[in-house]
Amino acid sequence: MLKERYEDTSMGRQELYAENLEDIEGALFNYKNIEENRLTNYPIDLQRIVVAIDPAVTSNENSDETGMIVAGRDINNHYYILHDGSQVSSPDVWVKKAISLYKQYECDRIVAEVNNGGDLIERLLRTQNQSIPYTSVRASRGKIVRAEPISALYEQNRIHHVGVFKDLEEQMCQFTGNGVQYHDDRVDALVWAITSLQNSGQAIFKIS
Repeated sequence: MLKERYEDTSMGRQELYAENLEDIEGALFNYKNIEENRLTNYPIDLQRIVVAIDPAVTSNENSDETGMIVAGRDINNHYYILHDGSQVSSPDVWVKKAISLYKQYECDRIVAEVNNGGDLIERLLRTQNQSIPYTSVRASRGKIVRAEPISALYEQNRIHHVGVFKDLEEQMCQFTGNGVQYHDDRVDALVWAITSLQNSGQAIFKIS
């Protein structure tokens, strides 16, 4: 049995943050859609759950964040954003965080982009835990091209944020691809999470 999927949230971003939310022209995602599909709970029998990581190259105070998103898919191919664990930290720290989230949400797999980290990510993971299923993903096309199919799923009301993810949602609603330099590490991790859930069963996903 599924929990009630479309129950109303008790408090959206407007109430929680007292914000006047405005969409940015050209952004792939918008606040109205996210808010309308926001939930307080998710199905108890999700078919698959992953932790997706978009690793930062460096870990100093001026570094990008390492994006880290937990997401799941139900039997009806709806998708649920369960947790945003993104952070600025050393690889040893964020690998431990990913393992912790994997266990907390009883995930099926950890997924990580390896364009920058290469084999280092898997070595770090295996140093901490030998048994966790792991998939490397490599981007061969731009961020906008990768994000557009995920944006389409949002427009189809098939992606639900379980709770409020302020920083993630701000990144999403600023994500235009027009050359303006907004941070997008959390968005990248979200895109990899949903893409991997769509392609479950493959050993390696290559976006081309």
